Amino acid sequence: MSDEPVELDKHRGMAAQKATNIHRALAEVENNAKDLRGRQAILENELLSVPAVSWPDAAAKPRYVLSLYAAGLSPDDTHHRDLVAAIFEDFARLGDEG
Repeated sequence: MSDEPVELDKHRGMAAQKATNIHRALAEVENNAKDLRGRQAILENELLSVPAVSWPDAAAKPRYVLSLYAAGLSPDDTHHRDLVAAIFEDFARLGDEG
């Protein structure tokens, strides 16, 4: 009997190895998505519960919501993408003036 671990993937067919790799990758993506949703929930609770103390702080909330909106836009919806970009430019310009 050996204390060396057995590399099981070497004894399986290529299709089974690929299926296992896909399963592992999907599990990793799902775990990362859960972590991301958790961090997103924390951020959103902070945005809801902490009042802004300056205009740049106040702009952070609509900037976040606009980012969510823009992420859901179709790549073909250039009109709305341009509008969101113009709003972000306004936030940046007005934030620099304050």
